[in-house]
Amino acid sequence: MLDEVMGAQVAEVALRPIDDSDLDALFEQRRDPESVRMAAFVAEDPDDRATFDVHMAKVRTSPGVTTRAVPVDGRLVGSIASFVVDGDTEVTYWIDRSFWGQGIASRALALLLESVRVRPLFARAASDNAGSLTVLQRAGFEVVGTEISYANGRKAEIEETILRLDGPAKSAPRGAPGVPTVTREVTDAGAAHARP
Repeated sequence: MLDEVMGAQVAEVALRPIDDSDLDALFEQRRDPESVRMAAFVAEDPDDRATFDVHMAKVRTSPGVTTRAVPVDGRLVGSIASFVVDGDTEVTYWIDRSFWGQGIASRALALLLESVRVRPLFARAASDNAGSLTVLQRAGFEVVGTEISYANGRKAEIEETILRLDGPAKSAPRGAPGVPTVTREVTDAGAAHARP
C-alpha cells in the first residue's frame, strides 16, 4: 500500500517469512542474466529449478539462518538473509533488477540488521558491484579485505570485497530521490525461525 507522507507517496518496504507461493518469483529473479552477472557468486546453474528448490528448503528450515521475503507495497521484489559459514554470520540479499536504485536493498538491510544482533556481521560482494558495496557501507559495514574467488555468474575468477559490521547499523536512507520509503517487519509467530 502506498502511504502519504507530507504530500508524497511512500513505498512500504517490509520483511516477512518466505512462503511456498514466493518460490516461483524468487527463482525467476535469480535467473535474470544481468542480475546473475552483477551478483557473480551465484549457483552453478541459475536455471536449475531442482537445485534451487533443495537450497530454499534447506535455508528455510536451518538453524542459524534468517531468511525473509522483501515485499514492497505487497509485491514480492526480492529476499534477504543472514547465515553462518565457518563460524561467521554473513548477510546476503537479492532484489529484482527492475527495482534497483530505489533504496529497497538499503531499507531491507536496515530491517534485517534490527533483528539480527550478532556482531561482527560479514558481507561479500563482487568488487565491481558498486551498488551493493554502497548499500553495505551506508549501513555501517567497513571493507576489511578482498580475495580472488571463482564466480559462477562470470565463469571466471574475480575480486570479491569482504565487509564487516562491528557495531550498530547506521540508519538507511528513506528512499532514493523521488521514491521515499517506509519500513516494517511482518512477523509470523507460527514461523519456524532460529536466529544465529
